[in-house]
Amino acid sequence: MAPEESADVALLLRSFERRFLAARTLRSFPWQSLEEKLRDSSSSELLLDILQKTMKHPLCVKHPPSVKYARSFLSELIRKHEAVHTEPLDELYEALAEILTTEEPTQCHRSYLLPSGDSVTLSESTAIISHGTTGLVTWNAALYLAEWAMENPAAFTNRTVLELGSGAGLTGLAICKTCRPRAYVFSDCHSRVLQQLRGNVLLNGLSLQPSITTPAQHPGHDTPDTESPRVTVAQLDWDIVTVSQLAALQPDVVIATDVLYCPETVLSLVGVLQKLSACRKDQRAPDAYVAFTVRNPDTCQLFTTELGQAGIPWEEVPHHDQKLFPYEEHSEMAILKLML
Repeated sequence: MAPEESADVALLLRSFERRFLAARTLRSFPWQSLEEKLRDSSSSELLLDILQKTMKHPLCVKHPPSVKYARSFLSELIRKHEAVHTEPLDELYEALAEILTTEEPTQCHRSYLLPSGDSVTLSESTAIISHGTTGLVTWNAALYLAEWAMENPAAFTNRTVLELGSGAGLTGLAICKTCRPRAYVFSDCHSRVLQQLRGNVLLNGLSLQPSITTPAQHPGHDTPDTESPRVTVAQLDWDIVTVSQLAALQPDVVIATDVLYCPETVLSLVGVLQKLSACRKDQRAPDAYVAFTVRNPDTCQLFTTELGQAGIPWEEVPHHDQKLFPYEEHSEMAILKLML
């Protein structure tokens, strides 16, 4: 195989691997490129390589995606093979037969590969809206902010990070594994989200602290920590949390992703940001970053208007170059840095 062709195949395999492990929509896969390769080369070897990078990937074997997703993927892979060759590929049919006898659980997994060779694996609900909340799945802005964080690790290294509305936990887990924060506080208000968050923290090999203490009670607060960050999961209702409760966390950095989905949430978010700006009068206020997908321009406009009325300056963070995760790239996303 020529070097150029070998590089193309490696890129194709990488694309299938990243998309499948993250359980992205089937239409996002490079099926046309696969069809071209199948017509021009030995389909058996390429398809077996794809099978190894997807269904037989160690992460998939240990933490599988939904049964429905795996079944649809394998069916499409078989269709692509049959469109080019009449000779069946037993391994594909055996994999499909195995998945057809598997029951669909209520939870599934998505895995995201990190540049370090590590990965973040999340247990998520198979339903987008489950138990009255959308916080049980990962949204695009969480991936977008995680990419930015890995490109700008100094913003988090040896600092205490508070995440508002952590959802499934992707952004925080990526930061904990790559940016070496001193401490990380995942937070949400929904009990099911908090339960899943705790599970995802443990699933990724991080230890959970039973309670949140103030930095004064935590020895070594002012010294760099070369080990894993101190991780806690906190129930935090933006409307009722007090300034003193937020002050006890003493965050150096505050982040939030994909929380601008309705006017009521926007108002609550600005309210808690105001409380955060007031909780460290004797010290520097925390840096704050809010990432979101621009779904409704009016909602985004409401957010910046409310920030202005609250006296919180902001600036848009330049788009980053790092494209580590597969997501709907046609979505318009942004990160605002707030000066609390």
